[in-house]
Amino acid sequence: MSSFAELRSAVRGRVLLPGDDGFEVATRPWNLAVPQPAAAGVVEAADADDVAALVRFARRAGVAVATQPAGHGASGAVEGAVLLRTGLLDEVRVDPAARIARVGAGVKWGRVQEEASRHGLTGLPGSSPVVSVTGYSLGGGVSWFSRAHGWAADSVTAFEVVDAEGVPARVTAESDPELFWALRGGGGDYALVTATEFRLHPAPALYGGQMLWPGAQAREVLDVFRSVTAAAPDELTVWAGLLNLPGADPMVAVHTTYLGEGAGDAGPELLRPFDAIAGRIDDNRAVLPVHELGTITAEPTDPSPGLGRAEMLTAVDDTVIDALLAEPIAPLLGVQLRHVGGALGRPSDSPHGALPEPYLLYLFGVPFSPEAAAGIPVRRSALVKALDPYVAGRKPYTFLGPDESPADVFGPESLARLRAVKRARDPQGVFRSNFPVGKD
Repeated sequence: MSSFAELRSAVRGRVLLPGDDGFEVATRPWNLAVPQPAAAGVVEAADADDVAALVRFARRAGVAVATQPAGHGASGAVEGAVLLRTGLLDEVRVDPAARIARVGAGVKWGRVQEEASRHGLTGLPGSSPVVSVTGYSLGGGVSWFSRAHGWAADSVTAFEVVDAEGVPARVTAESDPELFWALRGGGGDYALVTATEFRLHPAPALYGGQMLWPGAQAREVLDVFRSVTAAAPDELTVWAGLLNLPGADPMVAVHTTYLGEGAGDAGPELLRPFDAIAGRIDDNRAVLPVHELGTITAEPTDPSPGLGRAEMLTAVDDTVIDALLAEPIAPLLGVQLRHVGGALGRPSDSPHGALPEPYLLYLFGVPFSPEAAAGIPVRRSALVKALDPYVAGRKPYTFLGPDESPADVFGPESLARLRAVKRARDPQGVFRSNFPVGKD
């Protein structure tokens, strides 16, 4: 395969082709339940110059480039494409005076938080410290702190990219407003991002952690969750979840953060209604450094299989709670309600725009067996159907599942505008995101 022999000489990073040792492992996404068996090759770029060389090769060879720093959010849509891994683009720079961070495309949120927390600052990460900053920001990014500061993409000030001709550029709202708009939440279909620059936010104090009760207390916990979130200031974020973990009795959890002055006093006071619920079996809430944000939900930090589905809910009332508690959640492991709203519900000059729905429902299971793999989608669908009057019909990009598309995220006007950017900037289809917007 002479064209790929040319690729081996064009980049300094590792190139793997089908049949090479390590190829199958290198093609795996983070979610091991998503198959990615048909990539034409894998390139582990050494630097941004490698990325540009790969794009120029792909353009000449007529193949697409699908970028996955670590494979979070993968849909499996890499057939015939070169899969690009950017883990070696790992530089982190923090300017505490300007409250700006610049990170390479392979940098994960945990590293950013470690650097930023030294200066009393924070980015806008989600629940996991091992998700890449760039991939998350290209999808908008719903953070623990989005109620106060909006989409993570709203804080992006610049992207360093390679365009579809293999030419590097720095993209800002002033230099290229249309491409900048598309990249701030519209996915990675328009240019290949090698670095992201974004604003940091003050982190004077963070209070957060987990509370846990037996499943028998679920109704009382969800009732309190509803009342607390109805009056919550933007600094407070609360998530509630029903848990069905292997080898354990059903439980109900509350995960929470409060970011702001006096967090050690304000957080406990706002959450005091939960203290009246009897039978609590765990409570590890405390004042935390922001780089320990990932300990709150303690999600796996190694690749693993999972089947998830998200929906936005217009309300949580008695009908919603009744539907969630009507039957055991098995074979699901978790049913989670995340309170969003706040700044996310206000205007945003991004493809997502405002997210007016105040709650995000996330349904998750692990296909431990063929029976579980078959049963999880059935149980998810039954719950969504039971909640149909409250389901908004669109969701954040970073919560898309492999069987969904950008049409489940963006309104018609935004989707048409994104497709116009794709046609103008990548007419040959050199770039293929996890969820391509298409050109029509």
